[in-house]
Amino acid sequence: MIRPLSLLMAVLVLFVCSQFRAQARAQDVDDGKLRIICFGAHPDDAEYKSGGCAALWAERGHHVKLVSVTNGDIGHWAMAGGPLATRRAAESGEVAKRLGVESEVLDIHDGELTPSLENRRIITRLIREWNADVVISHRPWDYHPDHRYVGVLVQDAAYMVTVPFFLPTVPPLKKNPVFLYSSDRFQKPYPFEADIAVDVGPVFEKKVDALMALVSQTFEGGALGSAEKMAAAPPESQPELRRQWLRERWVDRQSNEARRYRNNLIKWYGEERGNEIEYAEAFEICEYGRQPSDDEIRELSPFLPETP
Repeated sequence: MIRPLSLLMAVLVLFVCSQFRAQARAQDVDDGKLRIICFGAHPDDAEYKSGGCAALWAERGHHVKLVSVTNGDIGHWAMAGGPLATRRAAESGEVAKRLGVESEVLDIHDGELTPSLENRRIITRLIREWNADVVISHRPWDYHPDHRYVGVLVQDAAYMVTVPFFLPTVPPLKKNPVFLYSSDRFQKPYPFEADIAVDVGPVFEKKVDALMALVSQTFEGGALGSAEKMAAAPPESQPELRRQWLRERWVDRQSNEARRYRNNLIKWYGEERGNEIEYAEAFEICEYGRQPSDDEIRELSPFLPETP
């Protein structure tokens, strides 16, 4: 007679083995396209920092996923909790749809992210399941604790993604991805140093159109908004004026990025084109993970010219 406990254990073993085989098969599927996963702390961070490059990769048929590590449930001045989390997940999903990529919002409370073992496993699992070639995240030096801890968690995963007996139910990656930091302006303890700067001018309007969906943040001000700030934005009944208002802000933001990293743009695009680029996104190569050569960077960033 089979004991109930023995039967339960057998079922669990079969389930784990079936999951492992399914995930292994998913990793073995290779359509020749790159796989990029971008982590942000909240349902707007990856969109803001990497949305242009996400669109550039997607337009070339590559696979991109934007992940919000928290659900953003306190990221508004006038609402919070489940209704806000649901709203922001829908906004993030709409941005991804407009960019031509995938998205996921994890159910971790905004402002409460910690670099715990459980969360390290979650990040490692997501990178493995996506079979990532490139991983993008915040740096671990930032004004917001959630941003910092996303950086720490991704750094920790940079080693663990290839270790077979860490999270053994999910197959380890066969190769270590390239890990990149998105840009920021913090100076201590270490300032951001761009290794890669990308011309996002060809998809700038697409990025603006996508960010139009982040209404709770772009037009209502997010966590630090107010009724006065919300009133300063054009109303929803005037969509063209509303888009122009948002576009002006992103012209400033992305053109500042281009000016700040002009020398890096010249490195990758050559002096003539590098000096002409108006809008840019920039990234720093993390010292953990694979250290790519310039030729490998071009392979992983097919929107960069083959020669400057």
